[in-house]
Amino acid sequence: MRRQAVQSSALKSIGYNTEKFILELEFREGGVWQYFKFKPGAYKKFTSSESLGNFFVTKIKGKYREEKVGY
Repeated sequence: MRRQAVQSSALKSIGYNTEKFILELEFREGGVWQYFKFKPGAYKKFTSSESLGNFFVTKIKGKYREEKVGY
């Protein structure tokens, strides 16, 4: 999945698959994770939030099925 660099202390880059509703996050501390059934409206709210890291912790982490990507 293609990701774009973001300005965040927690995240290095983010990507989104609009057909499969998969959010992909690359963390600054290392590791790439995918979050499933992440709807387009949620992605829009995420990308327009004041803090991507805070949005991740409060609205994404633990609320979507996740999987570590092997690259």
